[in-house]
Amino acid sequence: MMETASSPLSLQNQKTSFQDLPEASPKPYKKGFVATLMGGASNSPSFKEDNYFVSLLRSSEKKALQELKDKLKASFDDSPSDASMWGVSLLGGDDRADVILLKFLRARDFRVGDAFQMLIKCLAWRKDFGADTILEEDLGFSELEGVIAYMQGYDKEGHPVCYNAYGVFKDKEMYEKVFGDEEKLKKFLRWRVQVLERGIKLLHFKPGGVNSLIQVTDLKDMPKRELRVASNQILSLFQDNYPEMVARKVFVNVPWYFSMLYSMFSPFLTQRTKSKFVISKEGNAAETLYKFIRPEDIPVQYGGLNRPSDLPNGPPKPASEFTIKGGEKVNIQIEGIEAGASITWDIVVGGWDLEYSAEFVPNAEGSYTIAVEKPRKMGASEEAIHNSFTSKESGKMVLSVDNTASRRKKVAAYRYVVRKSSTI
Repeated sequence: MMETASSPLSLQNQKTSFQDLPEASPKPYKKGFVATLMGGASNSPSFKEDNYFVSLLRSSEKKALQELKDKLKASFDDSPSDASMWGVSLLGGDDRADVILLKFLRARDFRVGDAFQMLIKCLAWRKDFGADTILEEDLGFSELEGVIAYMQGYDKEGHPVCYNAYGVFKDKEMYEKVFGDEEKLKKFLRWRVQVLERGIKLLHFKPGGVNSLIQVTDLKDMPKRELRVASNQILSLFQDNYPEMVARKVFVNVPWYFSMLYSMFSPFLTQRTKSKFVISKEGNAAETLYKFIRPEDIPVQYGGLNRPSDLPNGPPKPASEFTIKGGEKVNIQIEGIEAGASITWDIVVGGWDLEYSAEFVPNAEGSYTIAVEKPRKMGASEEAIHNSFTSKESGKMVLSVDNTASRRKKVAAYRYVVRKSSTI
């Protein structure tokens, strides 16, 4: 029999002398060199996704939408089947077609002529590239799946999340294997489009629905010079052919040299695209991602609880979030554990750099506390703890995270399951 412990759970906060020191602000870190270089991208208000209800459009926008439909119909009157993408006929006159057409209009600030040209070029590119059938292809990049670019989970608003991490290409052998010549580069770009098309297949294409993705890009160890050509081609290709498909783009582990990268990418980005950027410096990945994605959906390498081995087991089990202030020790008490029961738990603190321990405290007087995990210092890059314990007597499990040696506030998450003994 399996159940989650239903007895009260408490957080015991123990302040040290650090309590009189200024606490870390719960707001995003102060904008330094990197954020300043981002200019309007990081200082502008957070991007708010459009809902695509035609009834809520301004009169000028409704007029532009109708004009785009008329131009499209005139161009494809003899071959209406050619005016379709992602399984949606753009001449169908339904809500799904409106959503796609509005994406092209918004990408060009409702300039009908420019949006029409963008749309025509995109349709031609999709036909030449074979984008509509690319999901059926085996491109031979199995070793990159789940490592370089992959879809995993959803954000708190239901957007599919695409993760990108190119640090593996710091290895010259891997770099040559993927980007060694022009043909290899073309094949990689094709695979990268395939990953994006998988994500788009999860979108609703309907007003009020989920009509865009979240992208998380990890810049740790990214070989900036070697990936310049590939990065520029990916950015250009995506912006030209996948307008308004990204609701938010989060950069994590942003290094000091991001200024050079940004100056390289910036000419390829519109101001509207830049308004969707969220910048997170090295060591702040968990703090940033927790704002948008639940910890059970965040990969363990970014301070979450999601492991690749969990994916076949269905939707991840929900986790509870909490924060640890500077100079604070937090004890998570899981009470009501019966004799013979087994408890399994996961716990993580973003950017650990603190002491962690776990102990079982029996209810019976005179019984000794069991040190399940002795106190140990957790490194900044260590992944989530996953452990289990079977009790011989009733009691409670206490998970402790000791941040008394730090002034920094940290985000954290935990979850647990208690399985009662089947023995009567």
